Amino acid sequence: MGEAERGESAPRLRISFWCSNGHETVPSFASDAQIPDTWDCPRCGFPAGKDRDNPPDPPRTEPYKTHLAYVRERRSDADGEAILAEALAKLRGEI
Repeated sequence: MGEAERGESAPRLRISFWCSNGHETVPSFASDAQIPDTWDCPRCGFPAGKDRDNPPDPPRTEPYKTHLAYVRERRSDADGEAILAEALAKLRGEI
């Protein structure tokens, strides 16, 4: 379909966004659309902002944690020993 068949296209704005790797992305928006503060960089996936000199920081990724690591965050060694003693007492028939 040609433009004559569809009618006039909406007026557009092209806004530049920069990521922390220095990549520039220039998406176009309708002139009456709300412009977002950040945009995902299509090259590296980091968030990009409108300020070239101060781009958003890349997301901080946490290393993989095992189930035991999460348990150790919630419980102290004394709590662990008390739970173990209770479980052993149940197995021995003392409780």
